[in-house]
Amino acid sequence: MTQPNETILLAGLGLIGGSIALAIKKEHPGKRIIGFDVSEEQARAAQKLGVIDAPAASFLEGVKEASTVFLAAPVEQTLHMLDELAASGIKKKLLITDVGSTKQKVVSHAEKVLPDDYRFIGGHPMAGSHKSGVAAAKDFLFENAFYILTPSGSAGKEAVASLKDLLKGTNAKFVEMSPAEHDAVTSVISHFPHIVAASLVHQTVKFEDQYPLVKRFAAGGFRDITRIASSSPAMWRDILLHNKDKILERFDEWKQELDRIQSFVENEDADGLFEFFRQAKEYRDGLPLRQKGAIPSFYDLYVDVPDHPGVISEITAILADEQISITNIRIIETREDINGVLRISFQSDEDRKRAEKCIQTRAKYETFYAD
Repeated sequence: MTQPNETILLAGLGLIGGSIALAIKKEHPGKRIIGFDVSEEQARAAQKLGVIDAPAASFLEGVKEASTVFLAAPVEQTLHMLDELAASGIKKKLLITDVGSTKQKVVSHAEKVLPDDYRFIGGHPMAGSHKSGVAAAKDFLFENAFYILTPSGSAGKEAVASLKDLLKGTNAKFVEMSPAEHDAVTSVISHFPHIVAASLVHQTVKFEDQYPLVKRFAAGGFRDITRIASSSPAMWRDILLHNKDKILERFDEWKQELDRIQSFVENEDADGLFEFFRQAKEYRDGLPLRQKGAIPSFYDLYVDVPDHPGVISEITAILADEQISITNIRIIETREDINGVLRISFQSDEDRKRAEKCIQTRAKYETFYAD
């Protein structure tokens, strides 16, 4: 298990790295956490916010002080840091983990280049936020989220137990699996959906010259189902390149699925079409509600409001009085099956439930979810 006076290095002080640091501090206040980031501004902000105890002069200088290292950087940068570690000549027992969304290449590279004294455990906390940077870090970000661990051959049960103990404050659900299994699962429920969302946006762009109203109409449900297309282009470029083989398999399956539904339409197969949508609805309706998964959840509350000046300020004033933070607020002008509503987004389901209660009680407006 981890020692009380252990020093931990966080290499990468964004949302994920910062949230891990805060969760460790909550459960293990005796641990010393130092941080390194390529952005000195982020490192200064992390210290000022109390996320880390001190900045490291450099990545390798931080490694020299630490017994546990979190590589909380994009997957491509993680590979570079593994190479730096391998070439550093630093000889001591070291527990190393990462937080990347792909695992096979990272774990394989770690096994190939790292010395025997370095124990590497691939990690992927399946939680995030629609905000970025260390200022958005929360100690509860990973609460009830799945935290995937993919230990390398050198890790061993003791190292895995030590890491789980260190991350106890995340209140995450730890799941161990092989790197190959992880990449296959995430290609289906995270990586490929991002491709589909971005493709739908590209298709809409092509229609805009011919049908200028497309963009206005897309402000409703279309905007919602393509939300994840707003993710970091650099991050998704690297993820697809790192998970190339699994993504190519998904492309083949997707083409077959499109051919199947296309044949139903061409042949006017009413029964086939009905079953296509029925089976999808049945499976989707059976998914766990408000449970964190590979794609960050959207904690949205919809409020039926009258069309008069000041209604938005009225709602925000109520939420401010209750000290409930919101991440986004906007009026939905065009949305199928939902007419004339205010959509408010929150950081957690708990905040959403509190907001629902106070808006119903104080403003007497009807509220609902759209899950």
